[in-house]
Amino acid sequence: MSKMLVDVEVIRKLADILTETGLTEIEVSEKDQHVRVVKNITINAGSVTTAPVSVAPVSTPMSASAAVSSNENKQEEDLSKNPGAVLSPMIGVAYLTPEPSASPFVKIGDEVKSGQIIMLIEAMKTFNQIRAPKAGKLTRILVSSGEPVEYGEVLAVIE
Repeated sequence: MSKMLVDVEVIRKLADILTETGLTEIEVSEKDQHVRVVKNITINAGSVTTAPVSVAPVSTPMSASAAVSSNENKQEEDLSKNPGAVLSPMIGVAYLTPEPSASPFVKIGDEVKSGQIIMLIEAMKTFNQIRAPKAGKLTRILVSSGEPVEYGEVLAVIE
């Protein structure tokens, strides 16, 4: 197993880019090394505040299907092919409640209507409503509140 050398100056520069641009995460890959820098945010009664930048050096990029399998079901399962899959339309941070002390928009087992808000994704300091693409029973929620999500990642399943 090779040991990854972390260039602190590169991480500082990436963190500066996050601050300058207002982005919440950035990834850089070169050969077999991969660095991802994520700025955590918290929501306090309608305002957004940022927390210190965290760095996650990884030897190989994590795919959306790997993120899904690390949640509820540890077996590899491609839920993106499921006709009831709700896919993330953007990169951002998922929130299951309208504010930290509020009840979630939906819970597993709820019957949802087409167009009903099921969660928010914060991207570029804007909260985007993620709506149910169809009516049905919400059988799975595959993200946690405050968790970064990728474009095309399965967020939930409606049967």
